[in-house]
Amino acid sequence: MKIRTPHSHNALAALVFGLMLSLPAQAALYDRGGGLLYDDVLNVTWLQDANYAKTSGYDTDGLMNWGAAKTWAENLVFHDSVRNADYSDWRLASNTPVGTDWNYSYSTAGTTDLSYNITSPHSELSYMYYVNLGLKGYYSPAGTNQPDFGIFGNGTIDGQNNVGPAKNLQSPGYWSGTAYAPYPADDAWVFVTIIGGQGNGPQGNELYAWAVRPGDVAAVPEPEAYALMLVGMGLLAGVARRKQK
Repeated sequence: MKIRTPHSHNALAALVFGLMLSLPAQAALYDRGGGLLYDDVLNVTWLQDANYAKTSGYDTDGLMNWGAAKTWAENLVFHDSVRNADYSDWRLASNTPVGTDWNYSYSTAGTTDLSYNITSPHSELSYMYYVNLGLKGYYSPAGTNQPDFGIFGNGTIDGQNNVGPAKNLQSPGYWSGTAYAPYPADDAWVFVTIIGGQGNGPQGNELYAWAVRPGDVAAVPEPEAYALMLVGMGLLAGVARRKQK
């Protein structure tokens, strides 16, 4: 006896679609072309040029105090030559607490906010440095010295380097867009690319600025999603053939 389940075709389609939605994404930094990089965990798009303020001619060397760096990012209009689009919703990278609240204790394990080895997405610059670019800090999480620290991977502490898809990554460090809560009128969070540490610095100092914007410029399914879509299409085609018979 053949048992027919009502709307079985629709149910299977819903199941396949649900599996596609629940497919875990592998964290990655995608080169979208046109000078843009997409982080699929933070769901933000970075300028590929980590010193675009200088490259674009806005500033002679890219070094700016915190107020000037924020003004540059917030007023930036970047033309995407691949999609022939202009984007104006830029900002500096942000910080939120690594834990449930700000922790101003020093650590090397990435467990506090004044720390090396922060891989939490709550620190956008540190996440880029450690996770997306695979760079090392002066100290390991256990607190031992690592000779291959920094943006060159060999302990060199000055200059610029292309790392992975990122271009013109600078040393000594970058401003975040977040004021330092204990002294919000005086200090801001910074990420020190010389040594891979996150800390605070006086807003009058001069550091580099790396612009970021929310979302993706090209919502393209990743390879895993394509594979699952093909499997689902095959299942649906098989059901359709059986119904015809």
